[in-house]
Amino acid sequence: MADRECPLEAVPLPAEVRESLAELELELSEGDITQKGYEKKRAKLLARYIPLIQGVDPSLQAENRIPGPSQTMTTVPKQQKPRPTNSRDERFRSDVHTEAVQAALAKYKERKMPMPSKRRSVLVHSSVETYTPPADLHSAPPDVTTGLVEHSHCERPQLASVRGVPRGYSGSILETAGGVPVNSRVSSKIQQLLNTLKRPKRPPLKEFFVDDFEELLEVQQPDPNQPKPEGSQMVVLKGEPLALGTPWPPSLLAALQRWGTTQPKAPCLTALDTTGKAVYTLTYGKLWSRSLKLAYTLLNKLTSKNEPLLKPGDRVALVFPNSDPVMFMVAFYGCLLAELVPVPIEVPLTRKDAGSQQVGFLLGSCGVTLALTTDACQKGLPKAQTGEVATFKGWPPLAWLVVDGKHLTKPPKDWHPLAQDMGAETAYIEYKTSKEGSTVGVTVSHASLLAQCRALTQACGYSEAETLTNVLDFKRDAGLWHGVLTSVMNRMHVISIPYALMKVNPLSWIQKVCSYKARAALVKSRDMHWSLLAQRGQRDVSLSSLRMLIVADGANPWSISSCDAFLNVFQSRGLRPEVICPCASSPEALTVAIRRPPDLGGPPPRKAVLSMNGLSYGVIRVDTEEKLSVLTVQDVGQVMPGANVCVVKVEGTPYLCKTDEVGEICVNSSATGAGYYGLLGITKNIFETIPVTAGGVPVSDGPFTRTGLLGFVGPDNLVFVVGKLDGLMVVGVRRHNADDIVATALAVEPMKFVYRGRIAVFSVTVLHDDRIVLVAEQRPDASEEDSFQWMSRVLQAIDSIHQVGVYCLALVPANTLPKAPLGGIHISETKQRFLEGMLHPCNVLMCPHTCVTNLPKPRQKQPEVGPASMIVGNLVAGKRIAQASGRELAHLEDSDQARKFLFLPDVLQWRAHTTPDHPLFLLLNAKGTVTSTATCIQLHKKAERVAAALMEKARVSAGDHVALVYPPGVDLIAAFYGCLYCGCVPVTVRPPHPQNLATTLPTVKMIVEAIMRLLKSKEAAAAVDVRTWPTILDTDDIPKKKVASIFRPPSPDVLAYLDFSVSTTGILAGVKMSHAATSALCRSIKLQCELYPSRQIAICLDPYCGLGFALWCLCSVYSGHQSVLVPPLELESNVSLWLSAVSQYKARVTFCSYSVMEMCTKGLGAQTGVLRMKGVNLSCVRTCMVVAEERPRIALTQSFSKLFKDLGLPARAVSTTFGCRVNVAICLQGTAGPDPTTVYVDMRALRHDRVRLVERGSPHSLPLTESGKILPGVKVIIAHTETKGPLGDSHLGEIWVSSPHNATGYYTVYGEESLHADHFSARLSFGDTQTIWARTGYLGFLRRTELTDASGERHDALYVVGSLDETLELRGMRYHPIDIETSVIRAHRSIAECAVFTWTNLLVVVVELDGLEQDALDLVALVTNVVLEEHHLVVGVVVIVDPGVIPINSRGEKQRMHLRDGFLADQLDPIYVAYNM
Repeated sequence: MADRECPLEAVPLPAEVRESLAELELELSEGDITQKGYEKKRAKLLARYIPLIQGVDPSLQAENRIPGPSQTMTTVPKQQKPRPTNSRDERFRSDVHTEAVQAALAKYKERKMPMPSKRRSVLVHSSVETYTPPADLHSAPPDVTTGLVEHSHCERPQLASVRGVPRGYSGSILETAGGVPVNSRVSSKIQQLLNTLKRPKRPPLKEFFVDDFEELLEVQQPDPNQPKPEGSQMVVLKGEPLALGTPWPPSLLAALQRWGTTQPKAPCLTALDTTGKAVYTLTYGKLWSRSLKLAYTLLNKLTSKNEPLLKPGDRVALVFPNSDPVMFMVAFYGCLLAELVPVPIEVPLTRKDAGSQQVGFLLGSCGVTLALTTDACQKGLPKAQTGEVATFKGWPPLAWLVVDGKHLTKPPKDWHPLAQDMGAETAYIEYKTSKEGSTVGVTVSHASLLAQCRALTQACGYSEAETLTNVLDFKRDAGLWHGVLTSVMNRMHVISIPYALMKVNPLSWIQKVCSYKARAALVKSRDMHWSLLAQRGQRDVSLSSLRMLIVADGANPWSISSCDAFLNVFQSRGLRPEVICPCASSPEALTVAIRRPPDLGGPPPRKAVLSMNGLSYGVIRVDTEEKLSVLTVQDVGQVMPGANVCVVKVEGTPYLCKTDEVGEICVNSSATGAGYYGLLGITKNIFETIPVTAGGVPVSDGPFTRTGLLGFVGPDNLVFVVGKLDGLMVVGVRRHNADDIVATALAVEPMKFVYRGRIAVFSVTVLHDDRIVLVAEQRPDASEEDSFQWMSRVLQAIDSIHQVGVYCLALVPANTLPKAPLGGIHISETKQRFLEGMLHPCNVLMCPHTCVTNLPKPRQKQPEVGPASMIVGNLVAGKRIAQASGRELAHLEDSDQARKFLFLPDVLQWRAHTTPDHPLFLLLNAKGTVTSTATCIQLHKKAERVAAALMEKARVSAGDHVALVYPPGVDLIAAFYGCLYCGCVPVTVRPPHPQNLATTLPTVKMIVEAIMRLLKSKEAAAAVDVRTWPTILDTDDIPKKKVASIFRPPSPDVLAYLDFSVSTTGILAGVKMSHAATSALCRSIKLQCELYPSRQIAICLDPYCGLGFALWCLCSVYSGHQSVLVPPLELESNVSLWLSAVSQYKARVTFCSYSVMEMCTKGLGAQTGVLRMKGVNLSCVRTCMVVAEERPRIALTQSFSKLFKDLGLPARAVSTTFGCRVNVAICLQGTAGPDPTTVYVDMRALRHDRVRLVERGSPHSLPLTESGKILPGVKVIIAHTETKGPLGDSHLGEIWVSSPHNATGYYTVYGEESLHADHFSARLSFGDTQTIWARTGYLGFLRRTELTDASGERHDALYVVGSLDETLELRGMRYHPIDIETSVIRAHRSIAECAVFTWTNLLVVVVELDGLEQDALDLVALVTNVVLEEHHLVVGVVVIVDPGVIPINSRGEKQRMHLRDGFLADQLDPIYVAYNM
């Protein structure tokens, strides 16, 4: 034990050193020092006290002292018995691998990863006891920053202190990196994750290839030290010739006829039931007579309209269960005798079996119309209502024929089948499922069939009347070749052991070998392993009769351990070592190689211990030092008689490999398959390969067949297989085999958490590279914590042994993965479900940060080009400077009306005087009835009353601020003008929402605190603590009084009103609007929309800020038109209210918000017919404008237009407006002028602040629509965000605006005006430096179009890209959240809404799940994939929440910053939070 003690023990640390260490810990935890700095300083402090061992990192010393179990273990010959386990394992790997994995894991400290947090209701699988409630919200996050043990204290205490939190830590607040105090488990986990990400896992890569344009994706350069093949070029390996002297029968059917007539009593096949009892023995006589009977029935008795149903060469499906080999054999030979082509397939159990659609595709392409089956099987198939067998998904219509004796007709005496030896004609078709899941049929000709039987007879030394026990599936592969075909050629007796019997009694095959004294047995390594687990206490079995135990999957990496362990146990029961004969086969080439016993001339068996690292580069290196990552393989014997074999490069031209290089094994022989049925192209590729030497010379004149097996030829000309092409995953430049990775995962305490045979490993392509995905079934009793622990250890083991990262590790509930027909997992179907988000995992761990190493290089900011050079550059390029303006406003002096209309109170008085009964406002309720109206005189009188009350009751004086807290309505308008009448400054405030006070009241309070007076109506008085508020005046019942004199502002620049709004970044900003700006705004809108007293417009907007307020309260008074007011809230109870109003009042112009448009699109989608019946007609609409402060939402406006086209809405009516805080109306389509244009820009160029126009539909294209026409009197220029220089046409920059209706400044109480002063008074740094502009804070560009304006000039279109404050700066590039969100919403149908934000340097994606909570975890991988693929960003955290959690403001914009605050304060109650490693 002395070895294990800590090297610090000898030297106790002095107190001051301990103090300094503690200080260091604190600095690190507070973020005052980096991890690197911390380690450096700490090492310095401890250097004097640690005796250094030469050249060894001190932190590793303790580990290096102990001889690891791995070293001692692997030197011993592999003779340990496997641990007994009580579960049936489908796969088995010797303990050496487990030891290697344990040793690899020991290298890592048990490092904790942040565990995902999951809502309790999602934990379907674990009981409530195993779930730990989040009680320890304030516990320190575990350390994920380092894999090394800290040796600053001698014995490791159970709870080692965690870096990042001081030792005496007991406070409840964690400071996050941004200095935000946080006290939630979510945040501490994120903190951990950040720490993990600080240390890049893989070395940075140097080289790049250009991916089309800007973004240079890294391409992995070969490592100069990687192993390279050094051997000489291999030569083609020739098998022994097929024996000529033997009297072979001329064909298989001739052999059947011979045995059936000369030896009718000889047993051919014995079938067993699930208890192991022999139920039936088929003799050769019976096989012959029943096959003849079937052939006669097929050819003569199945007719339709006197036409035979089948012609020679037609394909027929054979659908037989694995428990009925007898009927299968009769059907198979019956088809051959009738010259029909049997296509054996699995019995479909349900209408939607995994992969059954593909089988249907195969049957359809083979033109199968008839299926043969047994009576029992036919009864068990799913039926349609008619009692017929149901049509399976994707299957062609089939006639079903039951081939039991009573359904067949005996042929007349003189009838003989035609069947001659038909050579190249197809004998049968064997199905094969490819890696992608498509099912193809391999055709085998009569000649190949015969050659295969001869070669197997010679290689296995089969002799007449031998007994063979067969555990394999007799419908395909080795089970068919040995147990149905070759056996008949040699008049052998086959004992067929069904899979169902093996599941009940794994020893059954051994007992049958013993009781029938079988000479040969045909098994898979799984069967050997199962029998090992069950053999305890079986003393009486003997395997001494066996001369050959053929292991059909000898090519599997784990077969060697089964063989070794089996021999170990059964050698004492008569099993001779040389009897075990692994073989390798493939559907295309049939048997490729088989080991021969010494009496048949086989060399002694060999093993190779190969370096995993070498193999990943395709190079064979016998491993000597590194005992951890090795693959031990056994030979699969010699090449088949009469065959030539070579190994060629996997990709590209089939060059021969060098002798120490892994490649694909190819076979040239008369006994291989002929092709894929009906698929000429890939047939040529696979079945007609011509291998060439390095000089390009073909190695032989005959074509070779590719086997899909990866391997090499070893000493004694033995063939070694190291993997299959189907399981090959190429990550970067290295190749990994799925089976090897499964074996490693299984070696991590498999029995506790996952089912052994239920693990799938496959790769998915994300961002131009294969990414490894591992899916396993979790045991129901494994707790959340355990499973997570297991997952993190699997990641470490795979990383350590294979040096490759796993992209995604998912655990699914027991028994939910799709099964292959004979046990095992249907890999391609699992992959399909993963990619479609249909896997429904209960635990997911994604590691994109460690795996994805080929992201484009972060963009380095170039030194900025100065503004002057920018202008010169544009001039040289012939580009104009990007500026545009609306129509000129005539000077105010010219126009009498404009002078008169300078102050809105004056306008109202003038209208009340000249047209007193002209209606200005109609307010509708949810039923569509008018609840209140206001004529000019009514409005004037109401305003007077409010003014009087303000002056008397509230004692306000001119210039005081008054908050108006009203629901949308006429009272709000009256109160507004009342304030103006007495010289107060009104501020409209949205009343707090009664259901949602907690979130809405603070906003009201912030505004009110800023302005100190309050007017409100009864409805708004919901639940307010009056004592803390300023004077409150209720306007519902004020006495009728006139004001002595109406206040007249001394100059137009006096403040008229304040406009408060919460921006999407969550900042509450009030802007000041002067009387001059107010009237200029109304005038511009009047001119653009052609508003006169005779017009009616319909408004469905909130009246509290921006353009919505101006349209609701100001414009009607200014222009005299009638406004039909539809409060958006009323749409919640009657969605069609707004459109019905537009139709009823024949409004030419209407305004709405995106949220209103979305409600109509979602809520009325199916009801356009009903609305038409009710007489809703929208053909009156000239223009329908969406009021917005964001990039136009094209998808929404287009779907709205399409949907309501049926109600007469003109195709080009819908457009958008654009305004912002500094100017509430910059663009507005209006009634005349060219239609808005749409351009497509390259999304990747936008990230680099460039505009690159592309064609519609080109990759990475993003459609942008202009935001309406620029208003009269408005000038717009595009300025560089940093240099403030003007930019050229079609360049991306900040939109600056100059206009008489710009706001005059921010109204803030916190004295931050200085910060934002330049928002309202910016000047260009070059060019026109005199004009004063306001900065909008939005990125966009101007583009001169081919269209002409009303003025005859060419039209300049303004395109808004997005708010500058909202953009995410990631990897040196600028991303707009909406682009990432659009991709995410497309990723899966149950994502209802999505919002993204960054937290420190992590991208957080919040998605609303519109579906079952069990399906929440499907989204994690899909979201991560799509953001990687389309935006080259790694998602840090995926948060899955309920619908409606993402906050949205009245304009329908997402409040991402509120969401971020809620996330950090752990208030979202998420369904699941996944931390991507």
